[in-house]
Amino acid sequence: MSQRSGQDDPERYLFVDRAVVYNPAAQADWTAKRLVWIPSERHGFEAASIREERGDEVVVELAENGKKAVVNKDDIQKMNPPKFTKVEDMAELTCLNEASVLHNLKDRYYSGLIYTYSGLFCVVINPYKNLPIYSENIIEMYRGKKRHEMPPHIYAISESAYRCMLQDREDQSILCTGESGAGKTENTKKVIQYLAHVASSHKGRRDHNIPGELERQLLQANPILESFGNAKTVKNDNSSRFGKFIRINFDVAGYIVGANIETYLLEKSRAIRQAKDERTFHIFYQLLAGAGEHLRSDLLLEGFNNYRFLSNGNIPIPGQQDKDNFHETMEAMHIMSFAHEEILAMLRVVSSVLQFGNIIFKKERNTDQASMPDNTAAQKLCHLLGMNVMEFTRAILTPRIKVGRDYVQKAQTKEQADFAVEALAKATYERLFRWLVHRINKALDRTKRQGASFIGILDIAGFEIFQLNSFEQLCINYTNEKLQQLFNHTMFILEQEEYQREGIEWSFIDFGLDLQPCIDLIERPANPPGVLALLDEECWFPKATDKTFVDKLIQEQGTHTKFQRPRQLKDKADFCIIHYAGRVDYKADEWLMKNMDPLNDNVATLLHQSTDKFVAELWKDVDRIVGLDQVAGMNETAFGATYKTKKGMFRTVGQLYKESLTKLMATLRNTNPNFVRCIIPNHEKRAGKLEPHLVLDQLRCNGVLEGIRICRQGFPNRIVFQEFRQRYEILTPNAIPKGFMDGKQACERMIQALELDPNLFRIGQSKIFFRTGVLAHLEEERDLKITDIIIYFQSVCRGYLARKAFAKKQQQLSALKVLQRNCAAYLKLRHWQWWRLFTKVKPLLQVTRQEEELQAKDEELVKVKERQLKVENELVEMERKHQQLLEEKNILAEQLHAETELFAEAEEMRVRLLSRKQELEEILHDLESRVEEEEERNQSLQNEKKKMQSHIQDLEEQLDEEEAARQKLQLDKVTAEAKIKKMEEDILLLEDQNSKFLKEKKLVEDRIAEMTSQLAEEEEKAKNLGKVKNKQEMMMVDLEERLKKEEKTRQELEKAKRKLDAETTDLQDQIAELQAQIEELKMQLTKKEEELQALLARSDEEAAQKNNALKQVRELQAQLAELQEDLESERICRSKAEKLKRDLSEELEALKTELEDTLDTTAAQQELRSKREQEVAELKKAIEEESKNHEAQIQDMRQRHAQVLEELSDQLEQARRFKANLEKNKQCLESDNKELACEVKSLQQTKTESEYKRKKVEGQLQEFVARATEMERAKGELSERSLRLQTELDNVSALLEEAEKKGVKLAKEVDNLNSKLQDSEELLQEETRQKLNLSGQIRQLEAEKSNLLEQQEEEEEARRGLEKQLQTVQAQLFETKKKLDEDVGVIEGLEEAKRKLQKDVELTNQRLEEKTMALDKMEKTKNRLQQELDDQMVDLDHQRQIVSNLEKKQKKFDQMLAEEKTISARYAEERDRAEAEAREKETKALSLAKALEEALEAKEELERFNKQLRAEMEDLMSSKDDVGKNVHELEKSKRTLEQQVAEMRTQLEELEDELQATEDAKLRLEVNMQAMKAQFDRDLQAKDEQGEEMKRALVKQVREMEAELEDERKQRSLAVAARKKLEVDLNELEGQIEAANKGRDEAIKQLKKLQAQMKDYQRELEEARAARDEIFTQSKENEKKFKNLEAEILQLHEDFAASERARRHAEQERDELTDEISNSAAGKASLLEEKRRLEARISQLEEELEEEQGNMELLNDRFRKSSTQVDTLNAELTAERGAAQKSENARQQMERQNKELKGKLAELEGAVKSKFKASITALEAKILQLEEQLEQEAKERAAANKIVRRTEKKLKEVMMQVEDERRHADQFKEQMEKANSRLKQLKRQLEEAEEEATRANASRRKLQRELDDATEASEGLTREVNSLKNRLRRGGPVSSFSSNRSGRRNLNLDGASGDMSDDDADSRSNDFNDTQTSNAE
Repeated sequence: MSQRSGQDDPERYLFVDRAVVYNPAAQADWTAKRLVWIPSERHGFEAASIREERGDEVVVELAENGKKAVVNKDDIQKMNPPKFTKVEDMAELTCLNEASVLHNLKDRYYSGLIYTYSGLFCVVINPYKNLPIYSENIIEMYRGKKRHEMPPHIYAISESAYRCMLQDREDQSILCTGESGAGKTENTKKVIQYLAHVASSHKGRRDHNIPGELERQLLQANPILESFGNAKTVKNDNSSRFGKFIRINFDVAGYIVGANIETYLLEKSRAIRQAKDERTFHIFYQLLAGAGEHLRSDLLLEGFNNYRFLSNGNIPIPGQQDKDNFHETMEAMHIMSFAHEEILAMLRVVSSVLQFGNIIFKKERNTDQASMPDNTAAQKLCHLLGMNVMEFTRAILTPRIKVGRDYVQKAQTKEQADFAVEALAKATYERLFRWLVHRINKALDRTKRQGASFIGILDIAGFEIFQLNSFEQLCINYTNEKLQQLFNHTMFILEQEEYQREGIEWSFIDFGLDLQPCIDLIERPANPPGVLALLDEECWFPKATDKTFVDKLIQEQGTHTKFQRPRQLKDKADFCIIHYAGRVDYKADEWLMKNMDPLNDNVATLLHQSTDKFVAELWKDVDRIVGLDQVAGMNETAFGATYKTKKGMFRTVGQLYKESLTKLMATLRNTNPNFVRCIIPNHEKRAGKLEPHLVLDQLRCNGVLEGIRICRQGFPNRIVFQEFRQRYEILTPNAIPKGFMDGKQACERMIQALELDPNLFRIGQSKIFFRTGVLAHLEEERDLKITDIIIYFQSVCRGYLARKAFAKKQQQLSALKVLQRNCAAYLKLRHWQWWRLFTKVKPLLQVTRQEEELQAKDEELVKVKERQLKVENELVEMERKHQQLLEEKNILAEQLHAETELFAEAEEMRVRLLSRKQELEEILHDLESRVEEEEERNQSLQNEKKKMQSHIQDLEEQLDEEEAARQKLQLDKVTAEAKIKKMEEDILLLEDQNSKFLKEKKLVEDRIAEMTSQLAEEEEKAKNLGKVKNKQEMMMVDLEERLKKEEKTRQELEKAKRKLDAETTDLQDQIAELQAQIEELKMQLTKKEEELQALLARSDEEAAQKNNALKQVRELQAQLAELQEDLESERICRSKAEKLKRDLSEELEALKTELEDTLDTTAAQQELRSKREQEVAELKKAIEEESKNHEAQIQDMRQRHAQVLEELSDQLEQARRFKANLEKNKQCLESDNKELACEVKSLQQTKTESEYKRKKVEGQLQEFVARATEMERAKGELSERSLRLQTELDNVSALLEEAEKKGVKLAKEVDNLNSKLQDSEELLQEETRQKLNLSGQIRQLEAEKSNLLEQQEEEEEARRGLEKQLQTVQAQLFETKKKLDEDVGVIEGLEEAKRKLQKDVELTNQRLEEKTMALDKMEKTKNRLQQELDDQMVDLDHQRQIVSNLEKKQKKFDQMLAEEKTISARYAEERDRAEAEAREKETKALSLAKALEEALEAKEELERFNKQLRAEMEDLMSSKDDVGKNVHELEKSKRTLEQQVAEMRTQLEELEDELQATEDAKLRLEVNMQAMKAQFDRDLQAKDEQGEEMKRALVKQVREMEAELEDERKQRSLAVAARKKLEVDLNELEGQIEAANKGRDEAIKQLKKLQAQMKDYQRELEEARAARDEIFTQSKENEKKFKNLEAEILQLHEDFAASERARRHAEQERDELTDEISNSAAGKASLLEEKRRLEARISQLEEELEEEQGNMELLNDRFRKSSTQVDTLNAELTAERGAAQKSENARQQMERQNKELKGKLAELEGAVKSKFKASITALEAKILQLEEQLEQEAKERAAANKIVRRTEKKLKEVMMQVEDERRHADQFKEQMEKANSRLKQLKRQLEEAEEEATRANASRRKLQRELDDATEASEGLTREVNSLKNRLRRGGPVSSFSSNRSGRRNLNLDGASGDMSDDDADSRSNDFNDTQTSNAE
């Protein structure tokens, strides 16, 4: 999936064209045709419209071609409305089905939109072309945006993960799965590219071209992995043949600090063979194509066609050149800081893998033995790998195989040799790949900067279903089952959170449990065992084959629901498993071989001993492999089936993969997952083509359809109330009354009117939820309704037009009739003479027209008089108003004078603040000087530390030199001893002819016998020690894993406990806390000193013991070396003695004749025999004494073991006591939480009362404003201005109250102090914004005032002009009355004057209209404010509902907590039972071990007796020189000795048979015991995992509840602030101030009460801490807790200072507001600037101080590891005491200043009240009359509202009680069901435990031997620890005493016995020193 930037518009490939989607024609077509989806073979699904229904069948018409078809009803799937076309999130589809999902993906893909959301999934379809959507511009487009704000993209997923990591401090993961070629690797690269761009460090941002920079290395790691791990397949040119998990670490600031890569399931078989048209890994082709001549000669490279492992030769990749890719890979390696030698060594190994394939074997003629006719390839291979050719060919053709105790050479067949070579090639490449990943991780690791969190990117193959599937497909499908379970569980949690947040009742279903049966079928360890467990078990048993494995699997799992046998005998599959994606057939060919992965260990040993260090490093774990020599009972098909582990260290492939998958899932569960599903559209790699069936199969396999199935179970469609009402209110026109109504109530009424089934919807707090298909039905109903309305509208319009046309026709008809009548009359009269005379005379008559004109003039004169009277009245009214305005102007002038006085006082206050600022600056300078002093001290400490480090380094160098000298002396000693021995041998050779040879021979033979016995014993001891060592290593690995798990759980518990500690310590008094902490530190310091002395004494004793043990070990080693050398010399002597024996036997035959004469020597022979018998008796006594000593030693060891067990049990009891104390503390905290909830309820009641008062006041205010505006509009403007001034004063008082209540809020808040600080800063920002808004409003009011004054002046000028005009008009009227009869021309002048007056009147009317417009604007602003008030009321009701829901959630959480307590108690009981059973088994094993030891001792005694008899026989044979030998007596003694030898031989054979039988029994017992132990460990691990999951769920719920509570508190504070801004009552202003003062006093009282309670809590907390410190004194967590306490002290200081600053800010803002009222903008601006500058400076200094403190802590942590820190700790303690005293004095000074400021504040408040009383009384006097009229109506309305609210409240309480009772009943039912299921599980576990006890009786011997071995190893390790401590005491730091106890305590936590290594002891001792220093601080 290659996608690079192109020339197209990127938005075309991201955004959907909404104009096409919202097409009305498409909507109408969908409604009319009733479109549905029907199945189709070609298209998957086709669109069709329903024509007819026939029972269970439906007749449909295809939309494409119009053909009709008959389809079953069950096959039809609903179609979504066109509104949902190309929807970005398919979870929003109202019809969630396969057809709709496929259609949506297809439409988006054809439009170029390859990314689509499906709930939690992001579905990606490979476009097979380059898209311009991955450039840096696109990255910047998505950067900082939320997921729903931008279209779907892989960048949106990456951004959401990155932001969640930074905000929530939670690790993230991105899971990319899909088929090969779907684009997993490309999307993974895009994620890394995005994160590298967004989260690069500052250094990298300045210069991206720095070589070796971290982000660049992270990007360059991918080409290297692709070269070595990717290959060309049929589906994909760059297919990843391995899975990887890339973990990118980030620091606290969000910058990348390192990365780590883990790989899974490399397809190593591709290195030796490939399918048709496919390639092996890219690196082979790149090397052959890109290597230069010099490199080719060094690596012995040949052509492509010369290598057998390149099955298809050179297959080029279109568009790529292997040569260029090789150079890019080399450049990437250089960027990753690979050394040149490392690169050459890697390329040599790659070339050697190719050479493995060129080795050719042939079968010999007469035998099956393989031979190598041409060893040219072998010579090249051995040259490349640094091996000997002869040894390699011998190891391949005739490897040494162990048979019993001996090694034999076994010839290999041709098939076996080929298999061995291929296995070696695969193993070599796999080890190279593992080394490469480790090297890349090493390059990407940044140990200097630890990562705070990480983002993991998982790129792994998706679900695979082939015709026949093998072991690899089982592993991949098993992985996808686990990932799908993770997705289901995550989706379940998110759905549950959504429903709980919205308060919806729904029976929650954990869909992750649906996949558990299939997972158990694969991974279950026992009862019955799963597929992997059975496969591992078969690998252990002899003569097991693939068929026996299948038979056993069918026998064990035949009845499982997810398991099926093959349907027919002819089926090629062996068994079937039903996965979530479908049924999968598996073929079990060579599964045992794949699981064991055997190798030729002879060649592996040669590779381990290679001269090439790189190759030897690759094969360093050669002792862990399964060798072909261990495959016994081979058959020709499978190369054998019996496998034995090598030294107990072998792990099968299934076990290793299961462990790695378990670790991966544990990592993913601890992260917030993000899912990406990649889909391949077609197999032809064509762009723009999508095969529906292929996509559907992938959707099914990827789990997308599974996620949709889960969505359909709930309510997937969610709509906000406002949107639902806006879109579907047309369906219920009369359901919602006119006026305002809450959105939830409106939706409820609409739902009732729609009469929907209650099961189809749920109404939440902010949304309404629907099941699938409901919205489609509503859309259809809406479309029908709209069509009806449109039709009705069209009919009305057409009727109106028709009626209008008809009326027009009627009028035309009547007009025609009138015309006809007039025309007829004219035709009659036109010839009449009188008519003609009339028409001629009428125009000549002037008299009648003059009278009419005079009458008209009179009427006009009357009208002018009336207008004049109106104008005079208006003038009088304007004068009266003008007088009123002047009076008000005088009042305002007086007020302005008072404000100027206030401004002068504020100026004085500003001067005082400036002085205070100077004092603060002086304090700031003092702090800076202290910081500098601390820096100097840090520098001195660093210098001392460097000196100590250099001193330690010198000592280490001296120690190394001494050790080297000692080794040289030891070598010289050995060589000297060897020379001495050689000289002795020469002397013995020269003395062969000495006469004393017989005596020396006797001595030598005795010594041989003793040495052989001692050698046998030492060999047995060496074997036992080797076994003990291996077992101890295994136990150490297991114990380390369990220790890590326990540490994780302990850290989680500590996190939860730390939160509780933070909640309790937030509200305590700072002074008491400092004093208590100082006293506590003193006490702890004394305790630590006492413990230090005790531990030092104890460590001395243990060191002495360890030294003694080490001395004994050295002596034994020296004796062993001497014995080995003596053994070699004795062997030489024995050979010589054998030669002499032959000579003597010949002489004995010659002397037989002489023996007949020497019968007199029998007495001497009898004396010799008696001597021999006495020596035998003495030897027996010595053996018995040694056996007694051995038994005494064993008894001592057992006693020690019992003592260790008792100590472990005591520590376990102490841990239980500590747990009980924690439970008590938890109960106390829960009771405190309940009390706080009660206080919250009381506060809510007071809040409701205050809201009631506020509503009453608001009603009065509304009525007052309405009447005032009706009576006096002009006066209303000024009154509104006064009201605004009063609201500003009210805001000032509200801000003051908020500043005073911040202390109470800080005392009540239970969460993090950091979040509180942020809230206070946000409140301050809001206050500053409010202040700026008020200043802007005041400026607007002043501007309006100036405008009004200008208008008033203009009106006065207009009035004057009107008066003048009226005077002139009156004069003109007076003249017109006189001259009316004389002159008609005067009338014309009057008309002109009238026109002028009309113009003037029009001007005045225009001015009046302008005034009315202004009044209308004021009315609109008043209405807008009223609407805002209503909205705030709605928000307040919403907040109340949220608070009630939170209380319900708290109750549920308490119930869940109680359930978890009971479950934890049950688990504790089960653990105790298991421990008791383990003890019983150990006692039984001890008894069995005793019996075994007795049998072995008897056997050893018999062997010794046999050896003695042999020695006696040889002595008798050699005694020829004695005087007077008797031949007859010698013959008799010879016969008796031969009989005794025969008898001893028979006895020896019998004993050997018995020994073989016992060894076989022992092996069987070991196998059974190992199986039992593995099963027991798996059970324990499963229980631990269950407990961890439950703990994680609880912690997550607690975090979510805390986050929700914090959000609700923020919203509540915002709502309260908005409510206070709207309280503008003039009458109750003084009453509100008094009430605020009373509330402040009450809050102070409550604060004191809470402080007293918190002191009690502090005392209880100190007791809990004391108990915790007694148990966890040596742990690292102690140090962290002390650091947390110090951080909390600092945060409390900062909060105290923040509260002081907030109070000062409130005072300053109050003063600034008063200054703003008096138009003092300049002073206000200066104060604001100074305040901001001071805040910025203080915050900057605080940040610098925090940074310096962080650096100080790091330096102290590093310096505490030295031994000289004790003196400096005392000095720091005294300095801290002085600093604490200084801080105490500073705090007291701040309190005194606070009191003074409070007094000044009270004085200012009194002055303000006194000065504003005059203005308030004046305003009150004006509105007294209005108040009297309003009071009665307000009382009546308030009473009615009170009754209504009471009834509503009671109704809500009753409803809530009913709901709570229902929920309680459901919860009780669920608890009963859970209890029953758990009881059944416990019974089942009891039966399993009984079965395990019966099995344990058969494996007791092995347990005893392991116990003895463990005790011996533990004693050895304790001795080593003691010696190390002595060495550290002599030359290193003193602080290593805590290792033993901490190690023992860790073993106790793990529940098993073990010991620590030296490194662990050092780390523990350093941790203890750190805790000591933190205590001293």
